[in-house]
Amino acid sequence: MGQQQRPISFLRVPDVDDVPEGVQRLWSKSKEAFGFIPNVFRAQALNGAQFEAWWKYFNLPVNKEGHLSNAERELIAVVVSGINQCTYCAVSHGAALREYSGDPVMADLVAVNWRRAQLSDRQRAMAEYAELLTTAPGSVEAAAREPMREAGLDEHEILEAVPVIGMFNMTNRVSSAPGMVPNHEYHAQAR
Repeated sequence: MGQQQRPISFLRVPDVDDVPEGVQRLWSKSKEAFGFIPNVFRAQALNGAQFEAWWKYFNLPVNKEGHLSNAERELIAVVVSGINQCTYCAVSHGAALREYSGDPVMADLVAVNWRRAQLSDRQRAMAEYAELLTTAPGSVEAAAREPMREAGLDEHEILEAVPVIGMFNMTNRVSSAPGMVPNHEYHAQAR
């Protein structure tokens, strides 16, 4: 059964000639690295300068080398995106979690309900904190970090998890509001 082609966003998606040079370079780099341009890059580029600013900040907590592993940052991304029911981010970052973790079953379960996945104590503590900061940020107190400390996360790792959680809460809304559709390539990635 074939997939019906549908728009990737409720809003107009710009052509390559309609976006700033920096966005064109990012599109070219992503095409070279992934073999496709992520739909979020295409749809968000309608406001080129705003997209470039978002991308620079997104890159810092999510894609840089740091104290958390790539798999841990993607775990946080998928937990937050699943809670927020952000289809685009749950699918695209679910693909990245499958790739970095090497565990497609765990990644798929995390995207739907992280409590059903077999997670280590460390992963579970990060998922619990991500859920709390996503669903009840006003109730977060110092004691909320204790399960992460008990699971072996140090201050640097805890502090690094916070902007990843915050970034995905924002990005989920940025992706959901215009109805962004994930690229088909994500569904087969790392399976």
